[in-house]
Amino acid sequence: MVSAGVNFGVDLAEEIAELKRERNAVILAHNYQAPELQDIADYVGDSLGLSYQAARTDADVILFCGVHFMAETAKILNPTRKVLLPDVDAGCSLSESCPPEKLKGFLEKHADKNYYVIAYINCSAGVKALSDVICTSGNAEKIVRSAPADRNILFVPDQNLGAWVMERTGRKMDLWQGNCYIHVEFTARSINKIREQYPNAPVVAHPECTYGVRLLADEVCSTEKMIAYCRETPAREIIIVTEAGMLHRLKKEIPGKLFIPGPTDNCFCGECRFMKMNTLEKAHAALLNMQPEIILPEAIRKRAEAPILRMLEISK
Repeated sequence: MVSAGVNFGVDLAEEIAELKRERNAVILAHNYQAPELQDIADYVGDSLGLSYQAARTDADVILFCGVHFMAETAKILNPTRKVLLPDVDAGCSLSESCPPEKLKGFLEKHADKNYYVIAYINCSAGVKALSDVICTSGNAEKIVRSAPADRNILFVPDQNLGAWVMERTGRKMDLWQGNCYIHVEFTARSINKIREQYPNAPVVAHPECTYGVRLLADEVCSTEKMIAYCRETPAREIIIVTEAGMLHRLKKEIPGKLFIPGPTDNCFCGECRFMKMNTLEKAHAALLNMQPEIILPEAIRKRAEAPILRMLEISK
């Protein structure tokens, strides 16, 4: 049994592994988490992959190393399991740009539009509960193509991902004016500057980036698809334009290639302050104390579950 106090003579990761066995827990970590959290996880991936893992786990406890909306998604899909988040204040600027009460008011005001609401998974349980279907950056194009042809689409909350999907599908959508504060820091000027230093390196960018950055990129894709692209390209140097945590997984899974972090005009490090709120110490404390736990009202959880399950079904 792990003691109540941390034994600093024992590696913290080993204590977490022992607690995980005792609690029958699974550890999920997003690609943007700190390297030490990715290294202790049972599964590291993007939002779609993590959704699948959360839906199929048989663990009693899910320790979700990510941000609040991700842990909420795990709870939505696993109402009888205990879902823990190392730091309960690990939020998301994109999720916060679309409060459920504001979306509800907008839909009521524009009821005549008969909106089919497609919500990017980077949103709260309350917003998911108001949506018809959820999407991730990895399946957004497929989800939009499957939308009813006779309905107007409202895409929330990321305007950049929504614009990219419109470019790809030709499907007109109304876009909620939200964005990720990390991805909008990358600019066409900063990308052109790094390309001068690495003229033979392809640019791989996340679709949450602005139009100017997407236009300059050789590949625009989800973080999971970045792995496949970087593995398959013959290039030995690759510029990665997304949150900096992604580079750890790329270096780990594809050794021998140089991954260059996309720069910003103000030399911003490209690290999400919310993603980096989780630490190894907080993960240990969460498993030890079984807190902080994600709790959702059952009515909200049930309504939010339907569009997630719809997404998973469409994405098969």
